[in-house]
Amino acid sequence: MRRLILWGLALALLAALFVGLAVAFAARSLPSFYQLQATQVGQTIVVRARDGSEIVELGPSYGQWLSSEEIPQVMKDAMIAVEDRRFRSHFGIDPIGLARALYVAVTDDTRVAATSTITQQLARNVFLNSNRTLDRKLREAVLAVALETKFTKEQILELYLNKVYFGGGAYGVDSASRKFFSHPATRLSTAEAAIIAGLVKAPSRYSPTADVDAAVDRASVVLRLMREQGRISASEASVDVSAVNLKEETGQNSVRYFTDWALPQLDLLLPETFEPIEVWTTLDTGMQRAATASIKANTPEGAQGALVSLDRDGAVLALIGGTDYVQTNYNRATDAMRQPGSSWKLFVYLAALEAGYTPEDRVVDAPVTIEGWSPRNSGGSYAGPIDLRTAFAYSKNTVAAQLGNEVGFGTVASMARRFGITTPVSTYPSMVLGSSEVRLIDMTRAFAAVATGGSSVEPYGILKVTTASGELLYQHERAREVQLVPDHVAAGITDLLQTAVNTGTGRAAQIGRPVAGKTGTTNSNKDGYFVGFSSGITTGVWMGRDDNARVASLQGGRAPAQAFAAYMRYAVRNRPIEEFDTDLQLPEWQLEPDDEQMFGDPDDYYFIDEQGNLIEPGRPQDQGEDYFPYPDQPGGGAGVGPGEGDRPRLPGQPPRRPVGQPLPGDPAPDAPAAASDDFLRRATGEGAEQQQQRQPRQPNPPPPQ
Repeated sequence: MRRLILWGLALALLAALFVGLAVAFAARSLPSFYQLQATQVGQTIVVRARDGSEIVELGPSYGQWLSSEEIPQVMKDAMIAVEDRRFRSHFGIDPIGLARALYVAVTDDTRVAATSTITQQLARNVFLNSNRTLDRKLREAVLAVALETKFTKEQILELYLNKVYFGGGAYGVDSASRKFFSHPATRLSTAEAAIIAGLVKAPSRYSPTADVDAAVDRASVVLRLMREQGRISASEASVDVSAVNLKEETGQNSVRYFTDWALPQLDLLLPETFEPIEVWTTLDTGMQRAATASIKANTPEGAQGALVSLDRDGAVLALIGGTDYVQTNYNRATDAMRQPGSSWKLFVYLAALEAGYTPEDRVVDAPVTIEGWSPRNSGGSYAGPIDLRTAFAYSKNTVAAQLGNEVGFGTVASMARRFGITTPVSTYPSMVLGSSEVRLIDMTRAFAAVATGGSSVEPYGILKVTTASGELLYQHERAREVQLVPDHVAAGITDLLQTAVNTGTGRAAQIGRPVAGKTGTTNSNKDGYFVGFSSGITTGVWMGRDDNARVASLQGGRAPAQAFAAYMRYAVRNRPIEEFDTDLQLPEWQLEPDDEQMFGDPDDYYFIDEQGNLIEPGRPQDQGEDYFPYPDQPGGGAGVGPGEGDRPRLPGQPPRRPVGQPLPGDPAPDAPAAASDDFLRRATGEGAEQQQQRQPRQPNPPPPQ
């Protein structure tokens, strides 16, 4: 027993010596009070709109540094009461509090409760991270004791109250007071001090701007502890915390959806830096306000709405991820994957137009079954034979199904990928009606590519990044454009999209100038879509419920189209009216059959008259009145164009006549040969004797000039 006691004392002395040396070394290496006062935690980011105006400041926000004498005593008492009641008596670590926490953990079989003192919290906030490991707790304890040996209690409390995080980016009591109450911390009341002191435990949970009731309940706990510890009177403890005037949040609600999407891109765009920076974005504050108002005014009750608006170069002008950022910060514009409904038919018709269809081509709207799937039109009616333009304008599902089946569902999926759809795309027949889930920003990007005449568009939100002193860290460079479809395909789909707004399902999107767009509604009205463009601005709108439940009367041609129109009237008000280019300059292989398409230019041919005389090309004026260069006219000669029989047929090109098959107007099969024997002898240069020795043969046409 004596040996155990002696060894125990020896080990205790060694441990005390080790701790003492650790504390001495830590205290010696600690920065001075003024150095700690000058250091800041984290990086401040000022976000600016495209016009340079400041729209939000993110990261740590520091108010005025308040000395111990300037900090109200009620603020000090509130913090000590709720965070460290024995702050004035311990040496950085609270042995009594630690022993009580261990006893509770043993008797109640629960985890050890938080036992950090104010000094330990200061050490953790300034020097360490928040990992809950034994190593970190031991270092925290050593640093806390070192702080107590180097600084006075008032200095420690001053550092703590000026550096602790209170939520919402606010560091220090002055920043928190200005953020929540719109006045400096030197004017804090008892109730306001109780609210701020209650934030330290869980800044996001008890923030008065996020949950007023939770903040009031927590402040009441702080006031009760202050009363129990004799720091305030009973009358002061009974103040009405709910009567405190809180600062209203302005201009930061919907903008945060945009910053949540754009700012994470800085990790890829910038080298690692911790200095304050300014981020110049593409956001237009007026358009953002208009977008917010249009979504709030038109979204059905109980549903959510999202909007993305792109300029012709891909710059994001406005972005709304929900009806209220404070209630839910989930970004439905960039993260949510929902079915686009009939707006997906954009890719079906793009594939059909590329395969050779034109807006005037006739199709049949009738019941159809493809691989056991039988699509139905909205309303259950069928129009019979109609043109492609009408089928698209009135969103005929049966026609889209037939087109998708004809061009191939894989072709439609490839077209969607080509235009920027990044989510998985199925190739089942029902995919033509928008059964594959997509992101709103991707669909808006696809329509923006159509608006640019078929050129690729890459959405972006950051123009440049500078330091606080103006040094340029990043400058946006426009992405290389790629032509996704031929011009005539882009013109054709624009024709269809414009008709859908003028006379079809998207009439609610009209704004008094040319608009092209497409509606989309999913089964049971779970999703409503409208995406369209006008005057160089492309905007997509989605509405629906987060739980994917049905929304009464939600259709793409109603609320989403109305929200689109309300926003676009403001967005394009200062832009010139632009007419759409819908003039289809079809490629040669897709033109209607005519003489020149079938036979080429007459000047490229050699003709032979009835007497076998060679007619030189390009000189019809030298011939008599009986000259007819075309074979389908009376007396016309037979001609063979250069390489006509060898040219391969392109996809969708009208079939050429088989070799040997006469065309209308060709001579009858038993008609005499066009060339006489005398002409053959003169043309080949052979003598009469040689010609008589040869067997008769048909002449080859002379080579082209």
